[in-house]
Amino acid sequence: MTHPVIPEGAWRPQAGLDALLRTTRMMGDDLSPGEDGEDEHATANLLQKLMNLGALTAGLPVENGGFGLCDSRDGALPLRDLLRHIGRISLSLGRCLEGHVNVIRLVALYGSPDQRAELARSVRRGMLAGIWVTDGDPPVHVTPAGDGFALSGVKGFASGVRLAGLALMTARLPSDETVMVLVPVGDPARIRRGPGILTGMMASGTGAYDVTGVSIGPGAIVGRPGDYLRQPEFSAGAWRGAAVALGGLDRLIDLMRTELLARERDGNPHQQVRFGQALIARETAALWTRQAALAAYDTTSDPGDVSGVVNLARLAVERAGLDVMELVQRGLGLSTFIRGRPVERVMRDLATYLRQPAPDESLTEAAAWFMQHEWPEGAA
Repeated sequence: MTHPVIPEGAWRPQAGLDALLRTTRMMGDDLSPGEDGEDEHATANLLQKLMNLGALTAGLPVENGGFGLCDSRDGALPLRDLLRHIGRISLSLGRCLEGHVNVIRLVALYGSPDQRAELARSVRRGMLAGIWVTDGDPPVHVTPAGDGFALSGVKGFASGVRLAGLALMTARLPSDETVMVLVPVGDPARIRRGPGILTGMMASGTGAYDVTGVSIGPGAIVGRPGDYLRQPEFSAGAWRGAAVALGGLDRLIDLMRTELLARERDGNPHQQVRFGQALIARETAALWTRQAALAAYDTTSDPGDVSGVVNLARLAVERAGLDVMELVQRGLGLSTFIRGRPVERVMRDLATYLRQPAPDESLTEAAAWFMQHEWPEGAA
């Protein structure tokens, strides 16, 4: 099937956005064997298709040539749908796009108009932005040097390390405060091996990147010290990863259904129970993700409410993913453990993707908050 592209010169952003969502959904319906393979070349090919569709620019503000999906509550649900569709195509692709959107959001929140315009120019040229905030050894430092700054250190767990052309990194100042810096990347000589070989998400091309000796101008520092960890955005942004994971759940349920139909086991009552339970778990995750997306853009809510809702949503999606993986394994048996089969690969990717940091802390903080505060009106 040939997928339509966003019509050039569409005068009404909504028309182009509808086409983008429709087409990314179609891509998930029509994946060719191996198109979502385990190497980053597969991700690069899919990324090129998304770029041609306009997915990379979708999150940009309207005035910068995008659909404004990161700007307000109006963009929350379309962005959720876009990330969900892309996660269904490939969780590794979804990880790269979620990070890209995260960069756009942070620069929109904390950056200057010039920084937003420069980022938009790079994105419109087809550049993928990475969000690289996990330090390697040594951690990244930024020090004054002449009219600008000098960087040193390594970023580890850098998703899309060979695909990104620009990265938003955290770096430590001489005062030990942390700032965000926008850094051109893509120099193969600076790419290092990551902390280890992951069992899943291999197609995201995670590695490390050495910025020692890189010089940046004053305009590369985004916002003020401490902005990256500023609440509620720091916690609220987790909803986007949950949306990508939801797409992985969609794909897993698609594969389960297809396999049961092919085996003519769709009439078996035990398999029907498993499939029904999987649908309940998936739809529960979808409802939580919808709620979290809307909460994240609610500027009238208490920051504690926003962080709490998103943290609970993130954990609800994790629980749903773990439950569905168990149901699929029990329903399809040993075939789910045959290396390289689509269902095995998706489960491995999903299990890896769901391992987000500090789940216990996220749960207890949210529970403690809502123990002392009423559930926000309109969030139910």
